[in-house]
Amino acid sequence: MQSLRHLHTEQSDPQYANLDISGTTDILIMMNEADRAVPVAVAQVLPSVAQAVEVIVRALKQGGRLIYIGAGSSGRLGVLDAAECPPTFSTPPEQVQGLIAGGPESMFRAVEDAEDNFASAQADLQAIQLTERDVVVGITASGRTPYVMGGLTYAGQLGSATVSLSCNLNAEASRLTDVAIEVDTGPEVLMGSTRLKAGTAEKQIVNMLSTATMVRLGKVYHNLMVDLKVTNEKLAERAKRMVMQAADIDYVFAERMLQEADGHVKTAIVMARKGVDKGTAGQLLAEADGFLRSVLRELDALESFPSGS
Repeated sequence: MQSLRHLHTEQSDPQYANLDISGTTDILIMMNEADRAVPVAVAQVLPSVAQAVEVIVRALKQGGRLIYIGAGSSGRLGVLDAAECPPTFSTPPEQVQGLIAGGPESMFRAVEDAEDNFASAQADLQAIQLTERDVVVGITASGRTPYVMGGLTYAGQLGSATVSLSCNLNAEASRLTDVAIEVDTGPEVLMGSTRLKAGTAEKQIVNMLSTATMVRLGKVYHNLMVDLKVTNEKLAERAKRMVMQAADIDYVFAERMLQEADGHVKTAIVMARKGVDKGTAGQLLAEADGFLRSVLRELDALESFPSGS
């Protein structure tokens, strides 16, 4: 296994050698300046991120699932992204999942030795009945976490598509995957604390993976999250505003359309734009595989998309 001392994420940056005797504002300035390098580093690996999105889209179209696996901070980011997909895109809870070394309790309390258990990832993937239709994304800042390596090894043996996300170049995990994303975030302000720059880069990239995938699956119209699940007052108001904007109608009409559509934003927009009932709107969406743009193509060509407010 690659020695920690050779990893960029584990090195000490001399420009932060006086961190412990710096004032609060100076500490924050150092952290802020370091964080500015993250999107620049992420930009360098966008071609690899795009490849990963294509792999994920293909898997989900074939009925597969997106499974994040990781340990510690990296694992928590995968679980977080998975948890946010159902309310944002109305995905079934099982379609995007996050597994973290040590199990669910590791989300709230560090179980640091769990990441060293190579075999436990296989057991965790077997517990969710991983198949060759699924895609496994291993998130490991170091690029060598045994739990993630074990999960990627098992997934590859099973025939599942695999992606690795690491914050070091020439990562060991990259050798196990179909697509390797290696974002070089360099030494941390606090040596080895990969919840900082590395974690920020990982958060950006998993956001990209899930969001770009859902866009490609037709869950977005223009830049509106038209497949959101309305579960609280804020989301209900957001849904009304989206229907108002997409159909260029007033608040009262949008509210009525949503009520008739049982809260389904896409259906409400089709009903309002095409003057059809709920059943017809649903049929049109089904024929277009849920792509609202396809259903409204002719109308969109005749009308400019309202800017909304």
